[in-house]
Amino acid sequence: MRPRRDPAFPVRWAALVAAGGGFAGVLAFPRFGLWPAAFVSVAMLSLALDGRSARTGAWLGYVYGAAFLLPLLHWTGIYVGPVPWLILALAFAGFFAVLGAVLPIVARLPAGPLWVGAAWVLQEALRDRLPFGGFPWGRLAFSQAESPLRWFAALGGAPLVTFAVALAGAGLAAGVRAGWPFERRGLLTGAAVLAVVPLLGLLLAWPLHPAPDRDAPTETIAVIQGGLPDRGLGFEDRAEQVLDNHIRQTDTLAAEVRAGTVARPALVLWPENASDVDPFQNPAAFKKIDHAVKTIGVPVLVGAILHGPGAHHRRNVGILWSPTTGPGARYVKRHPVPFAEYIPLRGIAEWVSSDAKTVTQDMVAGGGNGLLRGGPVPIGDVICFEVAYDDLVRSSVSAGAQLLVVQTNNATFGHTPETYQQLAMAQLRAVENGRTVVQAATTGKSAVIGPDGVVRAQSGPLFGADILVQNVPLGTARTPATRLAALPEYVLAGLAVAGVAAVAVADRRRRRPDVEHDDSIADPHEEMVQA
Repeated sequence: MRPRRDPAFPVRWAALVAAGGGFAGVLAFPRFGLWPAAFVSVAMLSLALDGRSARTGAWLGYVYGAAFLLPLLHWTGIYVGPVPWLILALAFAGFFAVLGAVLPIVARLPAGPLWVGAAWVLQEALRDRLPFGGFPWGRLAFSQAESPLRWFAALGGAPLVTFAVALAGAGLAAGVRAGWPFERRGLLTGAAVLAVVPLLGLLLAWPLHPAPDRDAPTETIAVIQGGLPDRGLGFEDRAEQVLDNHIRQTDTLAAEVRAGTVARPALVLWPENASDVDPFQNPAAFKKIDHAVKTIGVPVLVGAILHGPGAHHRRNVGILWSPTTGPGARYVKRHPVPFAEYIPLRGIAEWVSSDAKTVTQDMVAGGGNGLLRGGPVPIGDVICFEVAYDDLVRSSVSAGAQLLVVQTNNATFGHTPETYQQLAMAQLRAVENGRTVVQAATTGKSAVIGPDGVVRAQSGPLFGADILVQNVPLGTARTPATRLAALPEYVLAGLAVAGVAAVAVADRRRRRPDVEHDDSIADPHEEMVQA
């Protein structure tokens, strides 16, 4: 383990480099989609933190996190104003402050880039869970849906993809850092790491690539995108019209099937909020849905909002509706979005934003594993932001799902990158679990994604109506990632913690008896000199 070396440049320049790294990270995500920018982002943060104390690293990490999350999540404030957006982004930037404190410590260990990768996994593991169930948006893995590194997802899930991205970025930083003063060995090592990681991703594609459709069982499915009158929070005021739009598109599909212009699907998928009118409390809505299902003549997965239990609660559900027996198996959203679908700390939330008062009923979380049986194929259902959570997607595949469905309603986010960022998550989930993923959206993007993560079909312009009909492969085998579940994440996060502990122990042993502070943790004099 090497001692802490002198920083590459003064701390005031380090802040600019950290902020630049945050902005570079945004470029890796849709709609930019420049996935190599994720390597540059990690490298810039590593260079900014090189040789720093943990205390300085913490605030530099916060600068990076704010510069990254503020532009990435700007869509969260498009209709509710800037205050919730700023609170969300700046609060979760705190997790990057923790990362900034950890990286200068673990980077001193032998094979530093490996420890840097583990530290990134630790940061995301914490951010995915805390507080109120966490907010996984902006994980490094979700920037790699179109890159060779996506194949790491089939081995160890999204955490292994994040590790691979951070490893490559740390390799780039090591190569750049070796330029001053020139270190031939460090330069070659950094370049090798940067080159080998994507190459390894390409090599993984050969053994992990799913079988061709002709060698797998297939089924024809249809996706209904009803479209919405306009965007914004007010779509709920036109719930009847939204339901009618989806019924109209389903009737159109039925007419096309009768005319022989499209194949008859075995299953039809409606999005989240297709019926914000509770069909079990509104007989007219029940009759409309039942008639549409009978008209198409196959099961329909209906996204609906159900009232109860009690007057102040509701549930976000997917109902598998049969043309012969009516409503059957249900999936109830297991992870309602805090401060959107339910309001914790309601008094504070309403003081921060009056829009919190529009959520008059708190959404109740469901249970189970997300598996729905009773249709032509066992399907795993998640609703909207749930696609960002590893365990919620994986649980249905482990239980036997052969097809994954993401029901979503992105109307409240307008024409922002949110819907494209969510689609990228669905692409990664397809590779991770070896399943076709079908995303059904009220306003787009609806899409059919193959088990290789490639989008096979997608809807047209946002807020328009559309119908997708595709013959898709079904999956039965489980990928290593599905079998290992959260183990890779736990191992990598544990390595990061162990690395910090190892440096702390080594420094304590090396410390002179008359020295009362640990220079790996803080050195105020160093910061004053560099400034």
